[in-house]
Amino acid sequence: MQEKQTPDYIVLFVIITLMTLGIIMILSASSIRAHAMYKDSYYLFRHQLVWSLVGILAMIFFMNIDYHIYQKNAKLILLITIAGLILVLIPGVGRVVGGSRRWIGFSFFQVQPSELAKLGVVIYFSQYFTRKKEHLDSFSRGIIPPLIILGLIFALILLEPDLGTGVTIAGTFFIMLFVSGVRLSHLMMLSLSSLPLLYYFIMSEDYRRERLLSFLDPWGDPLDTGYHIIQSLLALGSGGFFGVGLGHSRQKFLYLPEPGTDFIFAVLGEELGFLGGLFVLGLFFLFVWRGLKIASSVPDMFGSMLAVGLTTMVIIQAVINIGVVTASMPITGITLPFISYGGTSLVIMLSGVGILLNISKSAVD
Repeated sequence: MQEKQTPDYIVLFVIITLMTLGIIMILSASSIRAHAMYKDSYYLFRHQLVWSLVGILAMIFFMNIDYHIYQKNAKLILLITIAGLILVLIPGVGRVVGGSRRWIGFSFFQVQPSELAKLGVVIYFSQYFTRKKEHLDSFSRGIIPPLIILGLIFALILLEPDLGTGVTIAGTFFIMLFVSGVRLSHLMMLSLSSLPLLYYFIMSEDYRRERLLSFLDPWGDPLDTGYHIIQSLLALGSGGFFGVGLGHSRQKFLYLPEPGTDFIFAVLGEELGFLGGLFVLGLFFLFVWRGLKIASSVPDMFGSMLAVGLTTMVIIQAVINIGVVTASMPITGITLPFISYGGTSLVIMLSGVGILLNISKSAVD
């Protein structure tokens, strides 16, 4: 039994395929909106091409960096993560777009600290669970400290506000907690106690409460709170089994909100049909399988936890996005990994994949 020394080519194939499909769909889905906003149908497409190139370079870079370096610098990475989440909330530093304060930077270069936080917390919690593995049976010594860190990060992200990203990070943490070997009784207690908190976060804001109610009955208010879900379902239903054809979506003509970002899967389902949607789901399932295979084949706990966290980070976000688009979950603004338009999200996701590919080099055959 020896280390492979080569990256997992199946993961690489999956990511390149998803990215290629994403670029094609952004060209189609965002063209009408880009023309309406910028008088240039290819504006968003060109930007995504640039970000895709940056993301690929980032993936190659991290693929060739020994992942153990993150274990040594996990606390510093966490501090940088928290600092970024605080900075974005400062007036004059964080930029407000669409009622949310999520961006730092200039018009030509902006980053989302909440996207960076996804990667930062996965690295930190991987290091924490490895370092404290002897204390994970103790609720006070093993579980409460990372819960405090999670609560701080969740609260900062919620202030932006960005509940979708907060839920993604919290979900990733719980999966990592389960894999780390904590007592199931402790995990069940945490899960049950988190439900009232989640209910409070949803019901404490009018727009979140309206989204929940519209999810339960979108036709109750088809022109306002239920509009997004109805238009998404119309797109998916119009696609049928084989789709209406690439580039022939009707819903992208300013009927469907955010056709190139949050609801790009709806346009994909309309143009490529049930088969196209099933193909995308198959790619994500393939990614999960390889990610968990890498995690189970790595000889050290940190590498295993990091692989689980990175895989979970991608899949939870994909599940939430597709769940929203198919009216299986309440609406929350979160993109579909590797497919939706978005620079920071794409680069961070590809950086995470680069780390996963580096871990796969240490997997034992």
